[in-house]
Amino acid sequence: MDIAKIDVIVFVSYCVLILAIGLYVSRNKDGKKKTAEDYFLAGKSLPWWAVGASLIAANISAEQFIGMSGSGFALGLAIASYEWMAAITLLVVAKYFLPIFIQKGLYTIPEFIEKRYSTNLKTILAIFWIALFVFVNLTTVLYLGGKALDTIIGTGDGSILMTSIIGLALFALAYSLWGGLAAVAWTDVVQVVVLIFGGFMMTYFALIHVSGDADSWLIGLKSVYNTVPERFSMILSKGEIFTPNGKDAWWDLPGLAVLVGGIWVANLYYWGFNQYIIQRTLAAKNLQEGQKGLVFAAFLKLLIPIFVVLPGIIAYVMILDPATGAFVKESLPSSFLGLDGSISNDNASPWLIKTIIPVGLKGLILASLAAAIVSSLASMINSTSTIFTMDIYKSLFNKKATDDQMVKVGRISGFIALMIALVIAPQLGSLGQVFQFIQEYTGVVSPGILAVFLMGLFYKKSTNNAAIWGVILSIPIAMYFKVAPESWMFVNIPFMHQMLITCIGTIIIIYAISYLEGHKNNPKAIILSKELFSTSSSFNISAFLVLLITVFLYAFFQ
Repeated sequence: MDIAKIDVIVFVSYCVLILAIGLYVSRNKDGKKKTAEDYFLAGKSLPWWAVGASLIAANISAEQFIGMSGSGFALGLAIASYEWMAAITLLVVAKYFLPIFIQKGLYTIPEFIEKRYSTNLKTILAIFWIALFVFVNLTTVLYLGGKALDTIIGTGDGSILMTSIIGLALFALAYSLWGGLAAVAWTDVVQVVVLIFGGFMMTYFALIHVSGDADSWLIGLKSVYNTVPERFSMILSKGEIFTPNGKDAWWDLPGLAVLVGGIWVANLYYWGFNQYIIQRTLAAKNLQEGQKGLVFAAFLKLLIPIFVVLPGIIAYVMILDPATGAFVKESLPSSFLGLDGSISNDNASPWLIKTIIPVGLKGLILASLAAAIVSSLASMINSTSTIFTMDIYKSLFNKKATDDQMVKVGRISGFIALMIALVIAPQLGSLGQVFQFIQEYTGVVSPGILAVFLMGLFYKKSTNNAAIWGVILSIPIAMYFKVAPESWMFVNIPFMHQMLITCIGTIIIIYAISYLEGHKNNPKAIILSKELFSTSSSFNISAFLVLLITVFLYAFFQ
């Protein structure tokens, strides 16, 4: 075990602190039992700063901390578009989506589908989301978290991988299952502080390391930029950058699509209609607090590439051949190589922590990593149990369920979901970039679902049949691009383009079927008004600042 006693003490102390906070918040106050609103929406009591912190803690998990660092290693700074464009997406969600969700008094995103379309479509999408959380999100977070701990604490050969996965799962389970969203959200406030501080410390020491005798983070940053200036480009051209495995990076991040293309499909779906993200805003004290929380999260998103992308680029520079400045696969540390001999980019961040972080601080960095992993696990467990309880159990099996029954079912379903993910997680070892895996395979289903929501929100004439057919037909459209052979009648295009085309195609299908069904206003249509979307001057000023900073970042790193 390559970790000092002081690091173990720091790490364990942090875990005890988080567990204590979670259990304290989870207690039944004044002897009162938890209601469903207490358990699933934290009693709708969260202030803006707790909403914003919890959004970031839920978002920055192992798939970002480890997976996006791996993509930074493979693709460079351009992968930061997922973060910087998300900041703008959060503003859109705050102004145009959240007012409708709050007005409808939602517990879950599938509940909106029922109110706008039908119970049948809600059930279909609820089952889909549960499957996505269990088989994709929970499994990848568990695997990447366990892999990171195996590399940092162990030898990186997988000897403690399963032990690490089980430990992380039990830690998240310990407070989230009992306390519900309140325990998750309030511990997230602490977790996001530790996460950001630990992330900045990792980047700082990595830059100090590459600065050599200068012992200066600024000189280290200049050295990294001067060594690989092409990896600081935000808008990639074909053939500009190749990943360590020899793939043209343009296929992952195709030019202007990161600004005006398919990235909007991924971001609007994730931030606007993703249960474990939007659930925090539904738990806000009121609409204004929820909107301020989203703006706060947008500002934090602008900072995140500093400690989730830049470390990956630094790791890439550190393993370049010192004599030639070239990337040589044979000189890679063994922890970077998968079982099949391919390069495992996702080991960049764990390898960096193990290599350059000094004794004493390694425990803090481990704590920040655990914060990222456990907060997201807890969020996904809670959201899975919320959807199952409210949209499956109560809707289909027990319409008169009491608060006690719903809380009990929520705990049981959350436990079962995590156990399934525990079994599947170790099977992900053959993937090179898990972050890209998540984006691509979520991208098969997210465009169709996004189209259904957008048409449901803003097109009064969309019908239930049109929405159902839109969701169904969006899958073969997406799969056509992904699995069809390349020939004269098939098109091989980047998955960002695939998502955009699939979303537009689904919108056309929904419009066409709605037109054929009479083209009349649906009685369940959302009534929109100018007042519904009005925002405070403080929100408008803050949103303008976020836009201004984002434009500056893209202009600087063009």
